[in-house]
Amino acid sequence: MDKPVDLDAIDRRILRALQQDGRITYDALAADVGLSASAVLRRVRRLEDVGVVTSYVALVAPQRVGLGLTAYINVRLEKQTDNPLRNPRDLFRAAVQTWPEVVECAALTGEMDYLLRVLVEDMQHYARFIGDTLLMHPSVQDCKTSFVLERLKNTTAVPV
Repeated sequence: MDKPVDLDAIDRRILRALQQDGRITYDALAADVGLSASAVLRRVRRLEDVGVVTSYVALVAPQRVGLGLTAYINVRLEKQTDNPLRNPRDLFRAAVQTWPEVVECAALTGEMDYLLRVLVEDMQHYARFIGDTLLMHPSVQDCKTSFVLERLKNTTAVPV
């Protein structure tokens, strides 16, 4: 596991500002944190170099591009296989990377093995994904789905 990077108060203010607006200019960022633009640039580059800032992205509203249904799917994998060369976890981990509907996959403790966040157009699209993709995977034993009715909080910002 990567160990935490030491951040001072200015680093944290820079990170909060960048999370709010990744396209902010260095001049505006400098004014926000009380440093020169060149000092802010050096700090941002350091944060990038040490892996605190990993990328800059555009956040797309799923509903605006036709993906109006969000499902959280708990997945349980088979535990054993007849073929010692076939590891169900490795097969599943590789497959999930190729499924565009899956926008997040986390390994879990407890009864289920993985939690998938899936974006689909509608219930028919969901049914096709479940029936033709997820449950057809040889490592998947069972799944349970919950659908998002309302988002009470939705942020990509890390509390720094």
